[in-house]
Amino acid sequence: MSPATLFPGVAVITGAGGIGIGAHTAFAFAAEGCTRIAITDLKADLLHQTTEKIKALNGSAEVLSVAGDVTDSEFVESFMKSVVEKFGRIDYAVNCAGILGKDQRSGEMDISSFDAINNVNYRGCWISSRAQLQAMVQQDPLPSSKPGRPGSRGAIVNIASQLGIVSRPNAPAYCASKAAVIGMTRSDAIDYSKDGIRVNCVCPGLIKTAMTTGTKELAELMEPAVQIAPMERMGLPEEVADAVLFLCSEKASFVQGHAMVVDGGYIIN
Repeated sequence: MSPATLFPGVAVITGAGGIGIGAHTAFAFAAEGCTRIAITDLKADLLHQTTEKIKALNGSAEVLSVAGDVTDSEFVESFMKSVVEKFGRIDYAVNCAGILGKDQRSGEMDISSFDAINNVNYRGCWISSRAQLQAMVQQDPLPSSKPGRPGSRGAIVNIASQLGIVSRPNAPAYCASKAAVIGMTRSDAIDYSKDGIRVNCVCPGLIKTAMTTGTKELAELMEPAVQIAPMERMGLPEEVADAVLFLCSEKASFVQGHAMVVDGGYIIN
């Protein structure tokens, strides 16, 4: 491990397949010198792509890649246990798995659609963070490289959304699921401060990923939202990853229970 890296510990990222926020967060950890990275996603082929890119960015990186469903508590518990067995601990946990759902008002939405969104976005995030917290409380703190600052037993960053703060039409389940993630993050931050664990979340705005630009129709649907934000552009997944890494690092050692908005100014306009 290089003493120069801000991330000498072990990083775990859910929803890390493809080209979205999770994958770019894994890439960012690798580029910043983290050499022990565990990733999961539903699709093994996408995880393989992420693994190859991690290794290209950091030839010293060891990667644990296991495909699975974050709504399955048995899988999540087994995966987190495997991370600890392989790497000895979990220091930086980023919960990125999420889905969007159809544009519908509550009266038009069936219960199965509501459940599908909440099972991934809220319940899956809770199951993941729960397993991470259970691992973190049992490990010794990672010493800080900055004089006078306490060591850290771990840092969790949950991916919420600007829509967990301001909402939008035709997305009641999605907006509620992300608001729940923010509330959960704050409660866990209170509960685990005494254990030396920090829990924060990032609330991305409209980010250029497959979820928002996968088809021409989808991109056109998103255009009005782009114009609302003062910066008048989509964000990049790399820009969200930068915010995530800050919150995971000891540079954010006194940041607790925060919902950091990364949205080009959307919620202030």
